Amino acid sequence: MSLPSSAAAAAALLLLLTFSSAASAASASTICIIGSGISGSSLSHFLRYHSSHLSPDSSISTIHVFERNAVVGGRMSTISLSNHTLEAGASILHPKNYHAVRFRDELGLRVKGKVEEDSDTIGVWDGERFVFKSIIVDSKSTVVRKVVEKVNAVRLLWRYGFSLMRMQSFVESMLGKFLKYYESVETRPVFETVEEMLRWSGLYDLTRRSLEEELIDAGLSPLLIQELVTVITRINYGQSVKMSGLAGAVSLAGSGGGLWAIEGGNWQMAAGLINGSDVELHLNEEIVSVSNLGDSYELNSTQGNSYACDVAVVATPLDEVNIQFDPPVSVPPRKLQHTYTTFIRGLLNPMTKIHLMVCMLKTYFGLKTVSEIPELVGTLENPDIPFSSVSVLKKHFENDMSYKMFSRQPADDALLDQLFSVRKETIRINWGAYPQYKAPETFAPFILDGSHLYYINAFESAASAMETGAVAAENMARLILSRLSSKSLTNAGDSDPVSRTLHVDL
Repeated sequence: MSLPSSAAAAAALLLLLTFSSAASAASASTICIIGSGISGSSLSHFLRYHSSHLSPDSSISTIHVFERNAVVGGRMSTISLSNHTLEAGASILHPKNYHAVRFRDELGLRVKGKVEEDSDTIGVWDGERFVFKSIIVDSKSTVVRKVVEKVNAVRLLWRYGFSLMRMQSFVESMLGKFLKYYESVETRPVFETVEEMLRWSGLYDLTRRSLEEELIDAGLSPLLIQELVTVITRINYGQSVKMSGLAGAVSLAGSGGGLWAIEGGNWQMAAGLINGSDVELHLNEEIVSVSNLGDSYELNSTQGNSYACDVAVVATPLDEVNIQFDPPVSVPPRKLQHTYTTFIRGLLNPMTKIHLMVCMLKTYFGLKTVSEIPELVGTLENPDIPFSSVSVLKKHFENDMSYKMFSRQPADDALLDQLFSVRKETIRINWGAYPQYKAPETFAPFILDGSHLYYINAFESAASAMETGAVAAENMARLILSRLSSKSLTNAGDSDPVSRTLHVDL
């Protein structure tokens, strides 16, 4: 007995709709993200965004985000010094960090009036003297300050010459290539490896040589590289100009104009992205093992809980965490550069004990009064200098300020007592802040096991910043969804012979 053609068509359509609904339900995936910093929070956001806009056939049922600490944000963190909130981790954003700009605007976050690291006066200290120091004038007149600012700019140009312009051109060239990552998804591929991602944008070669080599080829003078560039890389990455070129270029971009930060802390971007992504957030829960069970992953935590996930994503550096993978995964060895950040409420010491024995009027920096010390003191690559930089974060009164000091070794009380005559409050933080960069760089895979175990922070071996984390997360979201879509289509074709027959009949 045969059905009328209209009835056959209706039956076929019903079968197709039923199959489509079943396939859609089967493709709904549970995703587990280990880490709630900018990479993990951005990934949760982009997964929801792209799954609804680009890959509706790869629906996501649940996103779990695991954070071992009590608050989200990872290396975006704040401290309270004398009831003032200060950035303790990732501090500044560039005006061309377009993902962060969009996050800020969509979340309605306020920008600080002045970034803490934006100092009006600078000094370059070689361990014995200032090789360059801004002219400092204590005046409330806007006109006077503007004139002094212009004079200091001329003095910088006089010392370092047109190499300053060449440095700016070098940074702009890098930024121009980085901006390719914001192109439309219609013209921007999904990248399965860090190398692919870097080669496509034209940034790969910068990871093969040191910053020093790149800057010499760009025509920068040895004096500029030895002094100002060194100060910048020591402050932003705690490393010398021997670091690899791309990370070094990102460091130089972080010293430009228009830098910004979120009022109350940059960690609020991560919090806002997570809150808006319909995730199940697990605070104070560290993942200790990830096991591939074939069709899914089992994650076990310090709380004794087990979680089943179709996709597992590591969104934190693997260098100093103790996650056991079964089967084991292979990533290139990499060390993190530890930056010791010390916050001090007090006053820089006008006379250390050593200098008191030499001259009652001689200060630690060879100056007579604290007011002559620049707001930012950066240092050259000299192992005898015990700190990388010290800067004024907030001026409460003439003799009462808040400072931030970076060093490669812990700042003990003996050192701080030499540098500061008054210490009302001291907070010390040890950050495994970023990789130790050395060209040529080697990169961990984005896909750790050939299946659905992923590693966002593989991209951090190219450069470490809030925006690079967001850029890597956006690509990772598209990579996950594209591979889930391929998997669901393959599984549907293999498991349901009705669909194949229906396709032929229609």
